[in-house]
Amino acid sequence: MAGPGGGPSRRSHTKSRKGCKTCKKRHIRCDETFPQCRNCTKHQVRCDYMDSPTAMIPESPKSPQQPNLLWTPEIDATIELWRQTGEFPFPELRVYPQPQWRIFPKTDLRLVHHLASISNEMFRNRTSKLTLWTDMMPKFLSLAASHPFVMHSILAFSASHLAWISQSSETRNLAFHHAGIALKGLHEGIANFTKVNSDAVLASSLLLAWQATDWRGWASLVTGTKTVIQAMQPWRHESMFADYIAEHSPMPNKNFMNPISSPISQEARREHLNILSDIQSSLQRLQPYLSLNRHEQEGKWVDQLRGYIERLRTSGAAQTTEEQFGQLYALRKWLFWVPISLLAAKRMDATVLVVLAHFYATALALEPMFPDIGSVFCANLALGPLEEIILIVQGYQNPSYDDRTQSVSYLIQFPSDMASSYKTRRDWLRQQAIEASPVQQPPYGLETLNLDLQNQIAQYSYGQSLSPAFAPSPLNFFPTPGMSSGQTSPYLEVPRTTVEQYGGSSFASPLGSPAAVPPPYSVPEEHAFSFGMPPMGYHPSGFVATPTTIWT
Repeated sequence: MAGPGGGPSRRSHTKSRKGCKTCKKRHIRCDETFPQCRNCTKHQVRCDYMDSPTAMIPESPKSPQQPNLLWTPEIDATIELWRQTGEFPFPELRVYPQPQWRIFPKTDLRLVHHLASISNEMFRNRTSKLTLWTDMMPKFLSLAASHPFVMHSILAFSASHLAWISQSSETRNLAFHHAGIALKGLHEGIANFTKVNSDAVLASSLLLAWQATDWRGWASLVTGTKTVIQAMQPWRHESMFADYIAEHSPMPNKNFMNPISSPISQEARREHLNILSDIQSSLQRLQPYLSLNRHEQEGKWVDQLRGYIERLRTSGAAQTTEEQFGQLYALRKWLFWVPISLLAAKRMDATVLVVLAHFYATALALEPMFPDIGSVFCANLALGPLEEIILIVQGYQNPSYDDRTQSVSYLIQFPSDMASSYKTRRDWLRQQAIEASPVQQPPYGLETLNLDLQNQIAQYSYGQSLSPAFAPSPLNFFPTPGMSSGQTSPYLEVPRTTVEQYGGSSFASPLGSPAAVPPPYSVPEEHAFSFGMPPMGYHPSGFVATPTTIWT
């Protein structure tokens, strides 16, 4: 294929004029694939074709009813070959044992392909440990070979990300469909908990908790994770997740479902404002460097983070656990998706690493402001990737690197300080908790957990807000003077229009996926999250209508 400007045909010149803004800014040829060009799909960024009325015109009669999974001819060909041969396209991930890929429909394979391709790129570029989840994906896929509810958890996670990128309500429903089946399978796994299925129960609990968008649903799953980890202690060293268990065990006797308010003293509020001021100061030092070196995408994300911190400053202090969840939700959402976007585009670029370090460091710095959930919800997840980034960036001080690369080393100082202070604080708190309760408390029983999860899902409509892509941040209700809702990054945005009312979800029952085994994993006639009981506030479309403006 001729490069840009390499052919005499006027057609090429005409096509380049219609290219998306992202391709034009990167000075690369856009293939004009709607509703998302292939370059934007490859780099996991939102294509501005989404804003074009043309993108809403279906190319075929089936388009309006199908999830938008960002197919490309290359992806379609890869998956078709995958179905025919049964050979996983990413052998570098070393998934073993592998599911029986040939029996999966193309939709399921596309969802697996989406996450596997991201993870494979991160592994290939040695950046998997700089994200929250890509390093664990091969383990999840290995467990999915023999545990269908883990596969459904993976499919839901993938559909959630694709829905966020494509802004497709059908894709959103697909995420809810798979998550509902996964939750049913998780309940059955807990009811029959043994050493054999313990890793699968833990994996599904993690994946579903990562997708939770309401406080009670998340709290139930995190409580379940804590319970499972307690039950796994006799064989924890044999677990696939031994390292994770060691690093992420929740604080002893921590209650994530406490609805009681915790009054904030004036002194504590002043300390909180000082924390926010320190974060803002470090971000301000970073912005001139980004502007000078034309890091536009990274600069927009720093703007987003600064706006978030400003909203925390002007909003009231979060007192209840639910309020803490709401105020931290937007940041946590970014921690999952922003790193894969920036790392895919720039790989090990020093500036990208420093920007990501500030996102992770913000999670650590804010932890004292959110004492009930801050550590488990964000900070513990962010610490590992941040420490990896610090090691890499500090290595750039070597004289063999150019001046520009070496100059970013001083910008890592704030993230480095946050990592050190958080580890010190966490270790101290853990030691205090152990000394305060030397006698081992009776574990939260698995039977209680299963009943508790079931009641929470039914009572609080957890199924309606499972996707991390579409729930509004409660910070939306704390407008910042002079900051319009339109001041957002174009990358990985959530929808900004009210969700349409649908007569019923297209994915309220299993789609014939081989991951949807017979009951108790799936009940075709039931809503995916009903568990035999009508949930309060049930929305027939299977997802929550969002406000007309969402701050991301």
